Amino acid sequence: MMFATRKAMHGITLIELMVVVVIIAILATVSYPSYREFAARAKRNEAKAALLQIATNQERAYLQNNIYTSDLTVLGFSATPTFTTETGSYNVTITAADAAGFTATATFNFGGREGGKCGVFSITGQGVKSSSPDVNCWTRTR
Repeated sequence: MMFATRKAMHGITLIELMVVVVIIAILATVSYPSYREFAARAKRNEAKAALLQIATNQERAYLQNNIYTSDLTVLGFSATPTFTTETGSYNVTITAADAAGFTATATFNFGGREGGKCGVFSITGQGVKSSSPDVNCWTRTR
């Protein structure tokens, strides 16, 4: 009598591979929106930091000259009249400056969802912070 010997199979089957691919796809689907929101928040924080830096440097310039300036190079930035944030997401300008105060504005460069959410940030010499179209962008953490 002859007995057929079975050899042990090594490797993975196509079904096992497909299960792994489906699991990876589910994880990517769940995590991608969170990543996009995190990246958008980082860009917003970059714009807010630039405006706060302008406000600080405006106060220094005012103490020395008794007038606020609209020249960003005087305030330590590389370009005037518009400064682009490091990621290129926001253009920062000083829209008004005189002895009474200043207004600095950061405008989102691209359209889409983020532009319709927190497209414009501004700060005045009195420390008034505003954003549009959503008015809570300065205070929102999520």
